[in-house]
Amino acid sequence: MDNLKELESTAEEVLGKLRSHKLFQSTWDTAAFIIFLLFLGTVLLLLLLACLHCCCCSSRSQKVRTKQVNPMGVSNLALEP
Repeated sequence: MDNLKELESTAEEVLGKLRSHKLFQSTWDTAAFIIFLLFLGTVLLLLLLACLHCCCCSSRSQKVRTKQVNPMGVSNLALEP
C-alpha cells in the first residue's frame, strides 16, 4: 500500500509540474537535462553508425590480406627498402 501511495504522489507531482509548465526548478536542472540529452544522442548516433558499419561493410567484397610467409616466419614488408 505504501508503494502505491508513493507512486500516486510522485505521479501527482510530475503532473503538477507539467500543468504549471515549469519542469525544471533552476538553470542547473535545465543544463543537466541538456547534457543528458546530448549524451543520449551521442550514444544513439554511435550505435547507429556501428550498425551501419556492420550491415553495409559486411556485404561488400572483403579483401583478404595475404601474408608472405618465409620458412623463418612472417616477413615484415615495412623493413624492406
